Amino acid sequence: MGGAPVAAQVAGSATAVDSATAVDGATAADRSSTPEQRYGDWVRRLPFRPQEYAYRRSNMIRLLRESGGGVLLVPASDGSTHGDTFRQLEDFWYYTGLEVPNSMLALDAETDRSILFLPETDARFENAGRPNDFPGRPLLSDFQLRSIAGVEEYRPIGELDRYIAQKVRARIPLRVNGGAPGALAEPALPAFGSLDAQRTLILRLRTEHPDVRLVNAYEEVAMGRMIKSRYEIEKLRIAADATMQAIRATAVRIRPGVDERTLQGVFESTCRSLGAQRMPFTPIVKGGPNSLWPWRVLAAHYDRRNRPLESDELVILDVGCEVDGYVSDVGRTFPVSGRFSPLQEEKLRLSTDVADAIIAAIRPGTTFAELTAVAYEAIPDDEEKYMQTPSFFGHHIGMNAGDPALPGEPLAAGMVFTVEPWYYNHDLGVSVFVEDVILVTEDGAEVLTRGLPREPAALEAMIR
Repeated sequence: MGGAPVAAQVAGSATAVDSATAVDGATAADRSSTPEQRYGDWVRRLPFRPQEYAYRRSNMIRLLRESGGGVLLVPASDGSTHGDTFRQLEDFWYYTGLEVPNSMLALDAETDRSILFLPETDARFENAGRPNDFPGRPLLSDFQLRSIAGVEEYRPIGELDRYIAQKVRARIPLRVNGGAPGALAEPALPAFGSLDAQRTLILRLRTEHPDVRLVNAYEEVAMGRMIKSRYEIEKLRIAADATMQAIRATAVRIRPGVDERTLQGVFESTCRSLGAQRMPFTPIVKGGPNSLWPWRVLAAHYDRRNRPLESDELVILDVGCEVDGYVSDVGRTFPVSGRFSPLQEEKLRLSTDVADAIIAAIRPGTTFAELTAVAYEAIPDDEEKYMQTPSFFGHHIGMNAGDPALPGEPLAAGMVFTVEPWYYNHDLGVSVFVEDVILVTEDGAEVLTRGLPREPAALEAMIR
């Protein structure tokens, strides 16, 4: 199940000859003088205090115990990269704050302990042919790393198989995040693409341990992650602020003849200049006839994301950024000419009126079903077909633009989600979109993106 990390590839055909020397006369041993690159050399501290992670782990163990016990297995990323910066898998990052690969966290509700199975070394720092550039990184034996993480117990990743086998023999349930509520699906190797880490874990557990009691822990994971701590909320505020500033910078560049990808570039570069490490999704910038289609339709056509804007059109920004693992997702609609036509303004006000009705109804104890009813009450009957949606016109956000959530769960203080009553009218050729990030408070709601105007006149002024 665990095993050693994938062996590092050897660059070139280096020959182990004792007398071999470099051009400057140095021996191979001399060329290996670069000190080990330990985790603490690059990462001084976790994104949050250790107590925050300890609470998350203990809270998850409590939720597991209340729902039947067992052990939650949380895999780390395998660390492979195609040039992008490493991003840890969300659940592992949520419970540990560590950017280590090829590891497994076990949250054991039977013993009330958290166990981190680690490789001896990080294979990404190893290359026998280039020892000076790849000097190694210890993981399991790095006690500074252990002090940073604060997990209760550390074991070699090679012991994971035996640990799992013991739990299976004892008929203790193994829990995994299935990605959605309900019974775990039976994963199969796909004809295209590959399985994600969770489905790979499920497949291996069922293949290697046919008698395993495998239970979906998605609901417990969602219950823990839906309520944000004050520290998480602060990260979400920072991401929202950066996104609002980047939208303002992008709006200044809107004019006839500018293409969608240029605006996307302005947005991304501004976010990064404000501290965003990455984009949580490809920024959606769509104008004119492109604005009438959801992003999945546009993304299916390679030539639909670089269209020059024309003066009588609208351009929609549905964008966000990520700061320290927490994301934003904000939407605004702008007139390319700098002025909304009467029809465009009418539809924009329709959308914002519906959003205002939803936001006014948000408070602890309210359900998303009730918010959906509020939304449809605010939508004129003849406009419903252009705004129909089975949800409450939004989605939870946190470490992801679609954070784990239970739609039937009553709202509680600390939940953060978007409100986005989109409007696609193919009959009139008009589409408008407004999206805001909402925090549920003790007595209502706070709009984290209230600093970005959405009134027609204010949007026009942002362009000018």
